[in-house]
Amino acid sequence: MLDEPSLGIAPNLGDRIFEILREINERERLTILLVEQNVTASLRLAHAGYVLQTGRKVLSGTGEEFLDSETVRKAYLGM
Repeated sequence: MLDEPSLGIAPNLGDRIFEILREINERERLTILLVEQNVTASLRLAHAGYVLQTGRKVLSGTGEEFLDSETVRKAYLGM
């Protein structure tokens, strides 16, 4: 379980953190619960993602589905 692991650190260190998380997930087959403001990096890593509004799940899908969805990108990712 990780809460904002890239917060307040240099961007290249944040990139390395996401590389390590991917390696851990692939090699050890561990589930990782990640809360992160760097949405793009998180969704590239995620097998599953959820959008919560006022404590309720309003969307779910894979990270790839979220990144590919124009609606999600505009409404939730500011892209």
